[in-house]
Amino acid sequence: MDDGLLTYAAVAALAIAVLYAAFTDYRYRKIKNTLCLAIVVMAPLFWIGSGLSLWPGVAIQLIMAVAAFLVGAVLFRLGQVGGGDVKLLAAIALCMEPRWYLALIVFTALANGVLTLAVWRRHRRARRNGTKTDRMQVPYAISVAAAMMAVIAVRYGAGLSELGSATLGS
Repeated sequence: MDDGLLTYAAVAALAIAVLYAAFTDYRYRKIKNTLCLAIVVMAPLFWIGSGLSLWPGVAIQLIMAVAAFLVGAVLFRLGQVGGGDVKLLAAIALCMEPRWYLALIVFTALANGVLTLAVWRRHRRARRNGTKTDRMQVPYAISVAAAMMAVIAVRYGAGLSELGSATLGS
């Protein structure tokens, strides 16, 4: 299999996994451990497809994932994010180059701000109407998915177009 095709297949699988995480986070306020594990298992496809060497390439990916998990664990302990969000972002760190992962984090933070305001407004309106509401919970995986789609579009968009042209013989 062509390395480019392998990479794009892995990107497509990652996109589907993250979109599914957003759906389950919205619907049930839960991101399954098996979904995060599937992303972790898929990470070597990215490493092979992008030609990463074990040192320093894969080592950097592992360090980035551990750092993401540790920062997320602190945020979880402070009650700022859910455990599923922490595991999801750490798993994604294994599958993205550092500069694109940083872009994902920045886009996710911006999207989280918008999403939090929308959820807060909805929560406030429900309370004003006399509807009993639970504690306000924000499904942050929606922000992660939106940011992921933006990063994928920017990072892989042109290459995907070229791959399609080469595959179709245009």
